[in-house]
Amino acid sequence: MAQERHDDFMTVAEVAAIMRVSKMTVYRLVHSGELPAVRVGRSFRVPAHAVDDYLRQSFMGTA
Repeated sequence: MAQERHDDFMTVAEVAAIMRVSKMTVYRLVHSGELPAVRVGRSFRVPAHAVDDYLRQSFMGTA
């Protein structure tokens, strides 16, 4: 039986490194709802596709 592939999730630190911003900036984006995330215990996990979407929209918005 084929197993369904789930989205890859990243930690706040990983997202911050990719976006080259501070972890606090990522937390602000998550809390404002600009960057979707799920809470796992006391930490957040951000879907990888959400980071790609956010960066793509930000890039398009600056043109």
